[in-house]
Amino acid sequence: MSAAPDVAPVSSDLLLLEQHGATLVITINRPEVKNAVNLALAIEIAAAMDHLDSRPDLTVGVLTGAGSTFCAGMDLKAFLAGERPSLPGRGFAGLVEQPPAKPLIAAVEGYALAGGFEIALACDLVIASRTAVFGLPEVKRSLVAAGGGLLRLPARIPYHLAMEWALTGRLVPAEEAHDARLVSRITEPGEALAQALELAGTIAENGPLAVRATKQILSSARDWPSNEAFDRQREISEPVRSSADAREGATAFRERRTPVWRGR
Repeated sequence: MSAAPDVAPVSSDLLLLEQHGATLVITINRPEVKNAVNLALAIEIAAAMDHLDSRPDLTVGVLTGAGSTFCAGMDLKAFLAGERPSLPGRGFAGLVEQPPAKPLIAAVEGYALAGGFEIALACDLVIASRTAVFGLPEVKRSLVAAGGGLLRLPARIPYHLAMEWALTGRLVPAEEAHDARLVSRITEPGEALAQALELAGTIAENGPLAVRATKQILSSARDWPSNEAFDRQREISEPVRSSADAREGATAFRERRTPVWRGR
């Protein structure tokens, strides 16, 4: 389990923020509607992602949901009233088209459905309880999973399996998602957040510049032409190699001590 959280930076009725060392925990706080996303919540999530990226003392984020559900997707009542919970340039939930530059871990309990599944897919790692359930049921309502689900799912699991999940709209138990390698780690019920914090803590022990650059390369490289890949990687990795933190890492190794990162 993690240590007691630091003082929360900024929270609201819709979104709770807590800082645990270099980890920011972001909790969607609409349990009365299974954490469904309306426009106000999308604006808050976008602001939280900006907060994560802008704070030099934060290295990684954990996104979870209050109560027994991660996120049931779009708030359909708001949708029927003419509201769309998307932001220009950021997409659904203020996140799916522009995830943070820093690593983001989804800690999933209960349902991660439709847009909720797309939020999880926008994260870099997924920790899920054994009782969690995933799915893209949009086709059952004559909708399209256009919040990144159809774009990201085939990159996470085998193509034909992604096609089956998306075309049938069926619910996928956490164990099956774990077997498909969509879920990084599976936990006992109620332990997803604790496991995500443990993983985040391990990541946060590393150099923050290197962590951010590593995510950038891993998430971007699939779109690079093969003859440009090393040059593009070099543009990202060389500033880290020449940083004060890189020198601190080598010095700490030589002196057999824990490095003190400055983020520069």
